[in-house]
Amino acid sequence: MTATLLDDATQARVVAAYLKRHPEFLSEYPELAAKLTMPPRESGGAVASLAVYQMQSLRDKNAELERRLAELVEIAAENEKLMERVHALTVALLRASTMEVTARTVIARLSADFHTERVRLLLFDTEPKLPRADWLEQVAGGAAALPEFAEFLHKGEPSSGRLSTDKLARLFGEHAAGLQSVALMPLGDAGILAIGSVDPNRFQPGMGTLFLKMICATITAALARSRDVS
Repeated sequence: MTATLLDDATQARVVAAYLKRHPEFLSEYPELAAKLTMPPRESGGAVASLAVYQMQSLRDKNAELERRLAELVEIAAENEKLMERVHALTVALLRASTMEVTARTVIARLSADFHTERVRLLLFDTEPKLPRADWLEQVAGGAAALPEFAEFLHKGEPSSGRLSTDKLARLFGEHAAGLQSVALMPLGDAGILAIGSVDPNRFQPGMGTLFLKMICATITAALARSRDVS
């Protein structure tokens, strides 16, 4: 009996392989199409004929393609909005003539245009003209004073996701409570920019970092220019 089952399975695979190689087979033997039993649809009930089955399969595939296309259109629209915001940030930073204006512009733009709950700028150089503000920290001792971010700074790449409680506290101080996800951006030798959100899904590991890299490059260049001017 086992041998018979194996033979049947082997023959079924042979038939299936043959039909894949010869999709026109049923058009040459149309009487076989009327005798074939179609698999039931997910909604229940068997399909009456091969033609109906093929039509329903095509409709399902078209529906899936339309769904994917809608997702791509939505992603493209969101990317266009992000590009416009990055462009607006770049233009605003080009107008900034001092380190203070540059720093304030970064915070204002990221807070308003990118709808973030908390933005924090940690600068390694001491700039006496910069204001005292809860969004700014001038880190005495530079990068060496942030050993918990040594690996991040060594990589020099933006990251996103959740952070430990101690890292959140180091970045945002008393404002760390409630923040669930963070986008962290290195600013070369100038410092670190952190964007915090109460939404745990706002910044996720593995999400695209193209726009974060663009923001990094723009802000890093603006800070360097302001530092040279001052």
